[in-house]
Amino acid sequence: MNSNRESYNIRVLGQELYNKVAESKILLVGAGGIGCELLKDLVMSGFKDILVIDLDTIDISNLNRQFLFQRQHVKKAKAHVAKESAIKFNPSAKIESLQNNIKESQFSVQWFKQFTMVLNALDNLDARRHVNAMCLAADVPLVESGTQGYLGQAYVIKKFETECFDCQPKPTPTTYPVCTIRSTPSAPIHCIVWAKSFLFNQLFGNSEDEEALEADNSEENAQELAALSRETAELKLIKAAAGSADYAKKVFDKVYNTDIKRLLSMDSMWKNRAMPTPLEFDILESESTEAKTLTDGLADQKVWTLKENFEMFKDSVVRLAKRYLKEKETQSDAILSFDKDDDDAMDFVTAASNLRAHVFNISSKSLFDVKSMAGNIIPAIATTNAVIAGFVIMKAYGILRGDIKNNPRTYLTTGSRLVQEANTEPNPNCGVCRSRSATVKVDFDKTTLNDIIQKVILVSQEQGGAGMVEDEVAIMDGSRMIYDIEFDDSVNLKLRDVGLKPGTIIRITQDDGGEDVDLILEEFDTKEEHDGSLKLMNAIPKPLMSKSEAEERKRKLDEDEDEHLAQQTAKKAKVSHQIIDNVVVLEDDEEEIVLLD
Repeated sequence: MNSNRESYNIRVLGQELYNKVAESKILLVGAGGIGCELLKDLVMSGFKDILVIDLDTIDISNLNRQFLFQRQHVKKAKAHVAKESAIKFNPSAKIESLQNNIKESQFSVQWFKQFTMVLNALDNLDARRHVNAMCLAADVPLVESGTQGYLGQAYVIKKFETECFDCQPKPTPTTYPVCTIRSTPSAPIHCIVWAKSFLFNQLFGNSEDEEALEADNSEENAQELAALSRETAELKLIKAAAGSADYAKKVFDKVYNTDIKRLLSMDSMWKNRAMPTPLEFDILESESTEAKTLTDGLADQKVWTLKENFEMFKDSVVRLAKRYLKEKETQSDAILSFDKDDDDAMDFVTAASNLRAHVFNISSKSLFDVKSMAGNIIPAIATTNAVIAGFVIMKAYGILRGDIKNNPRTYLTTGSRLVQEANTEPNPNCGVCRSRSATVKVDFDKTTLNDIIQKVILVSQEQGGAGMVEDEVAIMDGSRMIYDIEFDDSVNLKLRDVGLKPGTIIRITQDDGGEDVDLILEEFDTKEEHDGSLKLMNAIPKPLMSKSEAEERKRKLDEDEDEHLAQQTAKKAKVSHQIIDNVVVLEDDEEEIVLLD
């Protein structure tokens, strides 16, 4: 007997579509802002077989928008708690949860093939690319989604039918020249990057991890890097005094007085720009005796005064130093890592960046603003996640109806306007979705790269191989080259020794402009009998174009390799204009806000 919810879904969807929904097996990747909404929508919309995977645990900052979680769930696995909360909406549904990284080798192409479709609710660009590649290799439909503030989008990816996630280039995270960060900051973000990526790491973290500082080969930057190296060595000496009574003073005098006076000695640097003003610890200490201390906290959006920043700097340095030394008691190489949700770290970065801003006559920022800029975070809007999750369900229905081409992209734009756009065909030059693929089972401890080359790559098409020419072939593992005719050091190494593992997709490229081939490496089952060290599971598809057509394509690409990108940009101009130049597909938790389309 059908429950009231099932009866309602049957009336809305019709019996035929409802049966397809109920029989589908769904993989939901991510249980954050969109993921929580989406899991609830899935079980209420008739989907009964769902696997949700997420690596993260619940933080208190998640509770304002990830409604499946409550305060008692903090520090527990998102996937497991989401499952237990969502099942209450429809007890007849079967939900499996995994706290794991979707990029782990056990989640192979073969594993992906068990699902009817995959729904992405991720907050990280690298994982998105991985799931995109795995779904293409497994030929499983993928629904991508993302939000930023009041903006969002949802769309379907299907091999050979729609654009994939990598059909258009994605911007790389912003970096800043060392000379700007170290010597001539001109904006609050420069001071924030300095406090987060340089000073915090030097005092409490990994001094080699200066993620936002750009190194180039210019003479000016080389001089700045040399100076930065000297300052790093000096800070290491000060770091040894962590926990001492005058530790905060030593750090302060070094970065806001000694270093600034050193910069002032370079007269040529200040001919056309305002000179910085060193800060004196003792003066600020005496002036701040009547200032309100910050131990009882200030509103996040208040901009602290110079005195308040000074007091917070001293207080946060002591707190972080105590934590750092406590970690070192149990682990000699322990470090503290910056986290936007770590109050101590955010107090330090806010105060340290504002003090530097004062030195260079730059406006100060509130803790709220610094947190947004330090993590590149756009405030999360729960209702945006809810709207986009609803459209993901509509995309899923469209997939089950078998209508991919007429399942348009949906954008939530400024003013809460919804814009529909027809799916774009795959970029003919995309190196991800336009490649041919096959699965190869291998013994990673016996099979060599040469086995792959001789038994799969050079074998003729009639025998199921790629039929390529050896001196025109290169083998890539992601961005890492592992073989070409002039780089054959690893050719006789076992695949495991080359750094390859089950689930790896290696790309075979051709210098003559021919189409690439992806080989998905899977491990033999321990009980499976096999002849030799590898077995091609399915014949490599024949090229979509002949060699002469490939040569013509290569010639055309050489003439104008940006033509397709220009066409796509023009096509999307109307929609893009309505949503402030770009549509954003990363959710709010991401530390690299990436704008797409």
